This record gives sequence, structure tokens and C-alpha cells, in this order.
Amino acid sequence: MRVVVLGAGTVGSSIAELLCNHRHEVTVVDRDPDCVRRIREELDVRALSGSASQSSVLFQAEVGTADLCLAVTGVDEVNIVSASLCKAMGARRTLARVYSPVFRDLSTFDYQRHFRIDRLLSLEHLSALALARTIRYPGTLLVEDFARGEVQMQAFALSEPSPALGVPLRNLKLPKGVRIGSIHRGNQLWIAGAEDQLQLADHITLIGALEQIDEVKQMFSIQPPPKQRVIIAGGGETGYQLAQLLQSRRFSLVILEWDKARCEFLSAHLQNADVIHTDIRRRQTLEEEQIGKAEVFVACTGDDENNIMACVEARELGVKKCLAVINRPDYANVIGKLGIAQAVSPREVIARHVLAFLNTGPVVSRLPLTPEGPIDVLEIEVLDAAPVTKHVLAQTGLPAQCLVAAVVRENFAWVPGADDRLQPGDTVVVLADRAVEEELIQMFSSP
Repeated sequence: MRVVVLGAGTVGSSIAELLCNHRHEVTVVDRDPDCVRRIREELDVRALSGSASQSSVLFQAEVGTADLCLAVTGVDEVNIVSASLCKAMGARRTLARVYSPVFRDLSTFDYQRHFRIDRLLSLEHLSALALARTIRYPGTLLVEDFARGEVQMQAFALSEPSPALGVPLRNLKLPKGVRIGSIHRGNQLWIAGAEDQLQLADHITLIGALEQIDEVKQMFSIQPPPKQRVIIAGGGETGYQLAQLLQSRRFSLVILEWDKARCEFLSAHLQNADVIHTDIRRRQTLEEEQIGKAEVFVACTGDDENNIMACVEARELGVKKCLAVINRPDYANVIGKLGIAQAVSPREVIARHVLAFLNTGPVVSRLPLTPEGPIDVLEIEVLDAAPVTKHVLAQTGLPAQCLVAAVVRENFAWVPGADDRLQPGDTVVVLADRAVEEELIQMFSSP
């Protein structure tokens, strides 16, 4: 596929290298001639010097015939403008990297829809999501936000007996807007069907709005795990996003931050977290804050060495689980030896999402539901005159091993029912077995 990468900094260079390794045709644009010269020498790519927000440069990069354009410069506004220009010039898919949360805040303005960008990606938010998934285990085995955060999928283990076990799913009378997506039993993973019956020790995925999912948990006697004390070292954007994701009764949050102005910001925006102005590089500080009593310690200061050393100190003081944000790939081999449970690499996180967008036809993105399972989570556009628009969902003839989990129409997202009917221009999130994906995609394509 033809991919244009706008920005040859740390993120852009790593993405370009990844795409080259996957045998894609890559063009890189950067305004710094030295960066362009370096990337020409190191990678088998076409590299151009110029501003990513100028139409003449984008024409030269031939974005109009690109399958994917990635705007990953260090300036949010440049990324949004250039990704929007690429889309208007004919690029099939466009992604823009943003740092400031305001660009992803739908309550103020929908930048993504207004500028016709396929996805706004934040390294900090994606890293925080990866950390949050690990911290929420084992109560929540998997958490993903779909339909731009309005629909969630959560996976749980059925560890307690309940009246809902041994009953066909069609008879459970689940609240409208909640679906059981998949069932994991032993070594088998499959899409839940109306006649399936749940058993003790099954892992199930629930899809719907958060408050509705909480209601269904009670049907299955799913009890929340004990409250955990989580200490976040570093109150930058990743730490802030992580604290927002964990703000609930299940977690007691403490944030350690050395910048006084940032501490004031965090205190004003996080209601359920204690913010402490301190320097985590001093062991005495960690001892004074009683780090050893925490179940989880997360180091995300923005400095790899500080993160690693803080985790080592925290382990020695008695913390049960240590997590860290690590940017340098050459540190990967030593992380486990130092007792760090997981290291999240922002580069690897965004690379996973970039590869998910390299698809043909109506498929926008494709990610595996579990690392080794046979089910994918697909984001699919409904094209004009697609067969799936001819009837309500119950009568469309979709393959058995797939489930339409969410529908996005303009600014609204919901979990559809059997009587809902898709329209051209809708975007849907589908869980599908890989064996039926080709047949499924044909249902969403134009004749």
C-alpha cells in the first residue's frame, strides 16, 4: 500500500521504518532538510523537504493516490490541517496525531468530523489506556472504548453462581443497548449466539454504555475487586489521562509531580486524586509517601531512566506491581529483570493502531479481540447501496459468527437492536470470526 508520513521526528521515523519492514511504499515529508537527508540514508523511502500543511508539497508527495496519510509532526494544528488537506485531495484514510486533549473533547467541538479526518490519535491517551487495562485486571480482563468513547466493551470472568447461568441468552432479558459479544470457555472463543448458555468460569464480553454494563454485572453476580491504591509518578499528559481513566470507587489515586504549576492544574481537574508536589528521584520521598503500601506504582515522568529507577525503588519498598512508560526500544530486554510488570512503549502503541488502518474496501480499522484468538474487532463504513442497508439487521443475512456491536451515525452512537437498519454513511463496529470476514465485508460494500 502507498503511505505518506508527514513528519520525520521520533514518531514519524519509527512509523516509516515499521511500514518499510512490512513492505509498504512509503513517502516521508519533513520541513527539516537534515531529517530528510537522514531518513533517505537510513530507510528505503521517498523523502521530501517541505511544510506538511502546504498543498504544493502534498501534491508533490502524491497524497491523492495514497491509501493512508499520517500527520505526526510536533504541532497539533499542523497535523489537523495537513490531514484534512490530504483527505480533500483524495487520500483514502487520514490520521492525525494530537497532544492537547481539547482536540478529542467532543463536548467542545468535533474536530475529527469537521475536518473529515478518519482518526485523531494521542500517544499519551493510547499509553494511558494500555496502562489502565493492566491495572484493572483481574476484575476487568479487557476494556476497549468504541464509537469514540460512547460505547464500551468489557470482559469479565463468571466466577460466582447466578440464576443467569444455564439459560439461553435470548431469555436473559438484557437491558436494551447491552449485548453479550463473545464467550471464552477453555481454549475456545466464539461470538455469542441467541441459543448459547453461559457456564461458571466462562469469560464474557459485555458491550454497551457504562451504566448499563454495570446493571448487567449484577445479573451475573460479578463483584468488583477490592479497592486498590494506585500511585502515579508523573503528572504529565499520560499520567493525567491515566488518572481520569481510573477515577472511580475502585481506586485510591495519588499523583506525584515535581512541577508546582502542574500540581495546581491536576488538583483543579481531578476530584478523586491526591496530588503531591515532590521529586520522585529521591528515595526518601518515596518512603515518606508510603509507596510500599500501594498495590500498583506507575512511572510515567517522560524520562525513561527516571521511570526505571523509580520502579526499582518502589519494588524494593514493597509495591506489588510496577508499570512504566518506556520510549527507548533497547531497554526492552532489561525491564522484566528489574521486576517491572509491564513497560508501555508509546511508539509500539501507535504502531499497532497505524497497522490496523492498512485495509482495503469499506474496512476502516481491524484489531484482534485477543492476542491469539480468532475474532477481530472491525470498524467498517457502510457504502452506498450496500446489501446490509436493504433490510433491518435481523434480516440482512449477516454471517452467524459476527456481531454488530455499535453504530455511529453523525454525532450519535448506540448498540443496535435486531430492528435497527443501517444507512449509507454509517460507521459500525463489528466483532467477527476471521473465517467469515470476507463474506461480511461484501455485505458493506457497494455492488
